[in-house]
Amino acid sequence: MGKFVYLFHEGHGNMRDLLGGKGANLAEMTRIGLPVPYGFTLTTKACNAYYESNKTIPALVESQTLEALRLLEEKMDKKLGDPQNPLLVSVRSGSVFSMPGMMDTILNLGMNDETVVGLAALTNNPRFAYDSYRRFIQMFSNVVLEIDTYYFEQYLEETREHKGYSSDPEMTAEDWKEVIVGYKEIVKKHTRKDFPQNPKEQLFLAINAVFNSWNNQRAIVYRRLNKIPDHLGTAVNIQSMVFGNMGNDSGTGVAFTRNPSTGEPVLYGEYLINAQGEDVVAGIRTPQPIATLKDEMPDVYQQFSDTCHRLEQHYKEMQDIEFTVERGKLFILQTRNGKRTAQAAIRIAVEMVEEEIIDKKTALLRVDPDQLNQLLHRRIDDKAERRILAKGLPASPGAATGRVVFDADEAEQLGNEGKKVILVSPETTPDDIHGMVAAQAILTSRGGMTSHAAVVARGMGKACICGCEALKIDMKAKQFMVGATVVKHGDIITVDGSTGEIMLGEIPMIDPELSEEFQQLLAWADQERKIGVRANADNPEDAKKSFEFGAGGIGLCRTEHMFMDLKRIPIVQKMILAETYSERMEALEELLPMQQGDFEGIFEAMQGLPVTIRLLDPPLHEFLPNKEELLVEVTKLQILNPDSEELKQKELLLKKVRQLDEFNPMLGHRGCRLGMIHPEIYDMQAKAIFYAAARVAEKGLVVQPEIMIPLVGHVNELKQMRQLVVDAAVRVQEETGKAFNYTIGTMIEIPRAALTADQIAEEADFFSFGTNDLTQTTFGYSRDDAEGKFLQAYIENKVLPENPFAVLDQDGVGKLVETGVKLGRATKPSLKTGICGEHGGEKSSIDFCYRTGLDYVSCSPYRVPLARLAAAQATIRHEANREEVYTTA
Repeated sequence: MGKFVYLFHEGHGNMRDLLGGKGANLAEMTRIGLPVPYGFTLTTKACNAYYESNKTIPALVESQTLEALRLLEEKMDKKLGDPQNPLLVSVRSGSVFSMPGMMDTILNLGMNDETVVGLAALTNNPRFAYDSYRRFIQMFSNVVLEIDTYYFEQYLEETREHKGYSSDPEMTAEDWKEVIVGYKEIVKKHTRKDFPQNPKEQLFLAINAVFNSWNNQRAIVYRRLNKIPDHLGTAVNIQSMVFGNMGNDSGTGVAFTRNPSTGEPVLYGEYLINAQGEDVVAGIRTPQPIATLKDEMPDVYQQFSDTCHRLEQHYKEMQDIEFTVERGKLFILQTRNGKRTAQAAIRIAVEMVEEEIIDKKTALLRVDPDQLNQLLHRRIDDKAERRILAKGLPASPGAATGRVVFDADEAEQLGNEGKKVILVSPETTPDDIHGMVAAQAILTSRGGMTSHAAVVARGMGKACICGCEALKIDMKAKQFMVGATVVKHGDIITVDGSTGEIMLGEIPMIDPELSEEFQQLLAWADQERKIGVRANADNPEDAKKSFEFGAGGIGLCRTEHMFMDLKRIPIVQKMILAETYSERMEALEELLPMQQGDFEGIFEAMQGLPVTIRLLDPPLHEFLPNKEELLVEVTKLQILNPDSEELKQKELLLKKVRQLDEFNPMLGHRGCRLGMIHPEIYDMQAKAIFYAAARVAEKGLVVQPEIMIPLVGHVNELKQMRQLVVDAAVRVQEETGKAFNYTIGTMIEIPRAALTADQIAEEADFFSFGTNDLTQTTFGYSRDDAEGKFLQAYIENKVLPENPFAVLDQDGVGKLVETGVKLGRATKPSLKTGICGEHGGEKSSIDFCYRTGLDYVSCSPYRVPLARLAAAQATIRHEANREEVYTTA
């Protein structure tokens, strides 16, 4: 039959999959004796049963809920719906993984026209009772009856203005009674029914709504972004209410045991006197810093501080805690592992090791590698002039420049077009998440450091400024004012989420610096990891940055990128357009010293570390003008200047472009196929590498060139190209009198190469799996066409679990990699293997590479620190099976 409902004391912290994160933590806090308002949890299993029953609550779930409610009523000595002694409860979602603000919550459930009278008498506080009732009507109507909050807020604002009030606390009991009448009329107008008065009906409608919120649009988007499985479902927590809006000896707040932006070990948070919890996170009122609670309620502050310390020690992790003070008594409503910036995550992990709360391996597993991108991007130059327009709360660090937009939909549209925008709004809601994802930064005029905008932005690593009250935002006119200055839709601003400063125009930025804690964490990672990390770098500048970020070498140097230079393109085109061998060689002789200089710079930057250099890979037409544009130019000249020399040259160029044009260039005359037909191109590149090696060796530096032949599908291709490279090396060594070590290998990016890797290994010193092209050739997808046309729909419709160009397809492409490694090492046990597609910088793909027994991964320079950490995490997780993996590989 199954148990679907657990009272708090029946659960514990290890039941997260069943009770959800919130339910498990409520059970655990109850177990260790903290002041938690009592209640019960409907499990994630109940949520799945709800969906299996066509979105209806099964009879067994209903009966167990009613029995748990009866026991709760006994414990609290109150009864749901009792006019004289009413029990009021909150109904909250609680997924297995934290999804702040993504699903729905209802407070004060159990209020109706009778219980509000009883609550007023019991508390001797009519104003509080009717305020609580109007809050319940508004929240229930929005979450359950699906009436937009706007109608209630508009009515409330009009009532306040009419009465001459500036804030909610000025409203009296009689005022709230008037608002309640108006609210009920709004409900009747939109639903054609009266607001439900039966508390048990309210309860089950609320449970339905929370279960339904598991599949609301913002929750789906959030799960997709954070890779949370859809099948988990959400638990529902029914908890007896405590009230922070009972007067000036009551309040509510949210606090972190450490600063979630910086990691500083101090209590960090906000609270509001005479308010309920939603007031803090919704950003409707600007709250007070938690430190000031020490002056207003010193005993409560001390108890809360002690509780925070106890929770952090118990969970051995920074905690995000919601609390309420009811008439001077502290209650803990929730605790969970706190979301934090990458900067804070690293500092907290390192300092918790120093404080002997956790060990180094735990610290390494605590930091999400994806978060490190936050620390590896640019910030505002300290020397730059800041034309500060206004200043708000520094809610999420980092800086960004972009055009001002006021609508989440527009932010998403422009962001998808590659335009940089900053989303500006009085406050954000969970419905804005799609726009927040696409924006460079978020700026709000209301809300605090724990508002929705702040929490979500920190999780995404986006700059965010909240509570900038100097901004007078006019959503209709699409502009905001600061004093006399008007900033219109589309104007460029810069925001600094680390200082809260908003500036007009674009401000110069500089590259980031790694903190001592960051370097310490990466040093620990290097001690643990058993797989190398290299970088993809095509020029000396990128090579230098790679070395600074701790790369163990270059895993992919794409030589064609050296040709993409305005000074070199004409020479490359001259080489391509050559009518004779001698003309082509003349152009190649011009290119050789240029390539040699590039290689010298890269070798020197890498200071003796290995450098894998891929010979020319793309089809030649990519270096020529666009055929359609060239045709337009020729047509114009034929009309305007038919006898000109320019027309003759353009027609000749168009003829050559047409000759080189291919129906499917991705699978056409490129890679080793180009070298087979025009060996002089690869010969020039090989000589440039060896001349550079000889020159750098003269300076006393060690050089380790690894020359990679691209797009090999048959061993005979590699055999011929290998001999070409060896011959070039012999000639350069004879000419320079310098000996140097080098290896020759191939990029495995064609399925046939993986399937015949035992043969190819006979001619290869190393394999580098080019998983970008291997994914294209395995799936039969053109990356450029797929991502623009159908791939996103595939992911949204769950045809594919992930974008295979971002996350390695382990079931398909991964099997080819495993096959290539196994066959290659069967022929040559010492064969070095690595991966150089951008999958080399993605954490789950790195984990796969470790398990498969690859020697290294390679990724873009700015992802090297991420890869170093992910490699350490993979090692820690799988070290016990390491020997077995190598044996089978």
